[in-house]
Amino acid sequence: MAQLLDANEIFFTQFQPKSANRFVMYIEGIPSFLIRTAGRPSPTTSVVELDHINVKRKVAGKTTWGDVTIQLYDPITPSGAQAAMEWLRLQHESVTGRDGYADFYKKDITLNMLGPVGDFVEEWTLKGAFASSISFSGGDWSSDAYATIDITLAYDYAVLQF
Repeated sequence: MAQLLDANEIFFTQFQPKSANRFVMYIEGIPSFLIRTAGRPSPTTSVVELDHINVKRKVAGKTTWGDVTIQLYDPITPSGAQAAMEWLRLQHESVTGRDGYADFYKKDITLNMLGPVGDFVEEWTLKGAFASSISFSGGDWSSDAYATIDITLAYDYAVLQF
């Protein structure tokens, strides 16, 4: 006899999607209102193959957390460029050539997705994050675009709090 689907599986269920434009990110030293775009964490797990006679079994290997890219507005004041460079100086001072200890430049970063009324509906914590790449947008006399800063964040791992 044919199996029938449950009515709950067929009919539409009301839900509220998360909106990409409702988020706030907290990074020590960078005002949150400067953060224009922010990616969410993306884990990738390698596959380990185990040989056994004439077959292969697969098990999960190490998990790597992919970099997160953010983009900052770069206003005159407070300067986004100055905030980004102050963080970079904690890991590498270009004037002296000295590098910093990880305890100084690695930060825990919080990314909150917001509901329609401004409530926190999702919270990620990026543990041990630092700026692995900073790119300042250039000038262009033919453009009326505003200046931005792209920062690639490397981090040890992420925790989805809720």
